[in-house]
Amino acid sequence: MKRPFRKRGQTALERLSLISEEAAVTGEEHIKENFLRRLSHIGDVRLFVIEWALIVIALFMFALTQSFWFTDSYTVAGYTEGGTYTEATLGKVNTLNPLFASTNSEKTLSKLLFLSLTASDASGHVGNVLARSVRSDESGKIWTVKLRDNLLWSDGVPLTNEDVIFTANLIKNPNVVSNYSSNLNRVLVRENENGEIIFELPAVYTEFASALDFPILPKHILEGTDPATLLESNFSSNPISSGPFAYNASQAVGSTGESVVYLVANENYYRGRSKINNFVVHAYLETDDIKNAIKAGAVSATADLLPTDSNEVASKTIYEKQTAINSGVFLFMNTKSGTLKNKNTRKAIQEGIDVGEIRTLIGDELALDYPILNSQLQLDTWPELPALNVESAKNAVSSLDEKTINLVTINTGYFPSIAEDVAGQLEALGFTVNKQFFDPGQEFIVNIIANRAYDMLIYEVELGANPDLLVYYHSSQASQSGLNLSNYNSSVADDLILSARESSDEETKKAKYETFLRRWVEDAPAIGLFQVNMSYYFDKNVKTFSEDLSLVVPTDRFVDVKYWGVEKETKNRTP
Repeated sequence: MKRPFRKRGQTALERLSLISEEAAVTGEEHIKENFLRRLSHIGDVRLFVIEWALIVIALFMFALTQSFWFTDSYTVAGYTEGGTYTEATLGKVNTLNPLFASTNSEKTLSKLLFLSLTASDASGHVGNVLARSVRSDESGKIWTVKLRDNLLWSDGVPLTNEDVIFTANLIKNPNVVSNYSSNLNRVLVRENENGEIIFELPAVYTEFASALDFPILPKHILEGTDPATLLESNFSSNPISSGPFAYNASQAVGSTGESVVYLVANENYYRGRSKINNFVVHAYLETDDIKNAIKAGAVSATADLLPTDSNEVASKTIYEKQTAINSGVFLFMNTKSGTLKNKNTRKAIQEGIDVGEIRTLIGDELALDYPILNSQLQLDTWPELPALNVESAKNAVSSLDEKTINLVTINTGYFPSIAEDVAGQLEALGFTVNKQFFDPGQEFIVNIIANRAYDMLIYEVELGANPDLLVYYHSSQASQSGLNLSNYNSSVADDLILSARESSDEETKKAKYETFLRRWVEDAPAIGLFQVNMSYYFDKNVKTFSEDLSLVVPTDRFVDVKYWGVEKETKNRTP
């Protein structure tokens, strides 16, 4: 039985092999007959071949395009949680205590780490932050603040009225030299029986809500700290926070003072966790280093370069957006110094300094002639400024006994070049000028600003969301804790400032401020140079602040930092 079965299998294999050989021969002959032998005729039909090839390619591209279009019709690229945003800032980080923030780096960290009762909102007006409500009584002297519910510090401890009162008393302490001291000058702070915070003012101030924009510190951390040593406390280098980010670590870069501060999203932030996981502040000492970092992609963005840097920095991958802020650069003249004590000397400088020449050094900055912005106060007429008359100014200077001026400014940004130009113009008028440049920081605030250790100061000051001249020109602020940088003392000006602050009627307020401005021009305690324009350079792949924001100060860009993004993902569109 096995042999016949085997024989039949062999016969089948032989037939199958024979059929395969015949098929191979037939296929080879078919290819030769229908393809290879006809290749010589391809030239005769090349146009048809090209046409068919183009049609096939066109159909393929159409199908591919339709596929992409169909995908885009139901998907969208958006930013998601995660990633690290690195911002380059200018100036040393000597402290993380927000009461002493003076360099741009320190101010940036202060805004990211700490919150205040009120602050400028997206529209540029004063809005509530930690405060749920802010109201005044009929007298305008008693202001009541109610905190939001369930506020927490980054360490999980509740943020309460006690923290606010503790911070206010710290700011008022004469041993604490802070830029916020003038906010609470002679203001009494207490808690009432309803669990609200009461601010009792010595005089009516209708815009006091804007003065509540001071950072709140944690009482449970700093309660036992001597105010005189607050700057040197451990909190100043390792703080807890209430803002959108919490402190993580710091790293020194070399031995020059350059440093990097690492922040993480604050899980206890009252508005909810920020989309960015980590925010890194790289504090540089030179603008050239910032330029190199942004161009090399080492940082995500910077707000510390000038509009004039656009040609060098902006590119296809680095975008720029410019925003005018409510800050101004002024030439402050110390009315108590030997040389500038005489009003006629200040008037001669006012008449002999060409501010137009100074403004050409800056580029696109806005002219600023007065200590009030047009956006803050719409006056029908502004006081007339003295016309430029160099010869008249020279004649006035030639009769002076004392002609030496100590000119001081900070050694950063455009300030040195402005100082050089001002010094040259003063020398052309007949003055001898001693120029001094200082690094910005708490040491400069304490030793130079507080002591008014200058005859003339070129400096930038914040003008606020609302016009308020008390901070810079009321005689009560001509002290170590105040910011009357000109040591200006005029009883008439004082009365005008206070009456304008007390008035709730807009027309009356305008009239008071207009009268003050005429006095300001006549007494010449300062010369307005320009309003500051912030340029923000950023990598095209990151999401930064909305262009719809109205910024009062540069750090207001962080109003919507909760929504900034670094990481992208593709999502289906919501029907």
